[in-house]
Amino acid sequence: MSRRMFLRSGVAAALGVGLAGCGFLPDDRNAFGDPDQPIDVKADGDLVYFNWADFVAPAVFDGFEKEYGVKVIQSNFDSMEGMAAKLNAGNRYDIIFPTAKWAQRLADGRRLRRIDHSRLPHADAVFGRYRYFADPWYDRHSAHTVPFTMYKTGIGWRKDRIGDDLTGSWGDLWNARAKGQVFVLDDRDEVLGMAALKLGLDLDTSDPHDLARITATLQSLRPRLRGFSSDSYNNLLNGNAVMTQAWSGDMAAMLGQAKDPSVLGFEVAREGAPINSDCYAIPANARHPGTAMLFIDYMLRPENVRKNIQYIGYPMPVGGSEDVYAAIVKPFPQCLVAPDDLKADRFFRNASSKGEQARDTAWTHVKAG
Repeated sequence: MSRRMFLRSGVAAALGVGLAGCGFLPDDRNAFGDPDQPIDVKADGDLVYFNWADFVAPAVFDGFEKEYGVKVIQSNFDSMEGMAAKLNAGNRYDIIFPTAKWAQRLADGRRLRRIDHSRLPHADAVFGRYRYFADPWYDRHSAHTVPFTMYKTGIGWRKDRIGDDLTGSWGDLWNARAKGQVFVLDDRDEVLGMAALKLGLDLDTSDPHDLARITATLQSLRPRLRGFSSDSYNNLLNGNAVMTQAWSGDMAAMLGQAKDPSVLGFEVAREGAPINSDCYAIPANARHPGTAMLFIDYMLRPENVRKNIQYIGYPMPVGGSEDVYAAIVKPFPQCLVAPDDLKADRFFRNASSKGEQARDTAWTHVKAG
């Protein structure tokens, strides 16, 4: 199972994509107290953890439990929509890991606790080194979040099956030698964004004319596809795919599993690569926010950052850890994510409700063929 495997099924429209669709029950947003009140940083119970599967090294969990005398109670989601559905249903977690655009929705809806960085002894390794995160577009002054990982999207392929002479464009997904053995991510924004970049359009466009062009472009790819899957990790390793749209972190994770990493390739298209980040965030209805704060700071300790990068294959924006990830991706230097990549502003953004519905409709047409 991929570390970032999505199981999307068009649930975004059913859940509602506006900010109001991202809240918790009950409707009273202050039912659990003022989310802006400072959090007492102390162990106040076991940590109820909600994240992608297999995204923290077991040794790091073990160390946290032993040091603070608490248990980590894990639950996993398979998409951001799945995460929102659990929150909307009233489930209570102490720490969650939204992507940037979902962090914005939750923060704007007052669904997140404020995080005082001055109470995290190791926070300066993030905000002092990666100035981008000191005031990111999705959370002013990072008031409710701390960045967890960074990644970008490109094309992974099997050199032993189709060679090494790709053009460096998103158009390589249409490569005749790979026909019938190509996957794209089962992710609305990634697939629509890929086609938008190929056409020279805005990554997040919801303009009807643009979406019509995007849909037509992707329909021309459909006869060449084997399918939609975000399990690029296994698809490339076991040979189900000879080419796939892939996240840089999954490609890095493959290096530790492939018998011969030299048969794999990864490129970032010259038209541009989407970039994203996952965040630590504490829900407004968390029962144990103090333990969550301890966990965030524990994860930022240099020794734990190094262990986690080596385990998950994704870089963490913590100063002093860059050499760890660089060593992992030496065969795939395009996997590197640096501060300049963040400034390129290729993040997926929230659209208006009407815009999100238009993108949902386009995605439905693409999936239907």
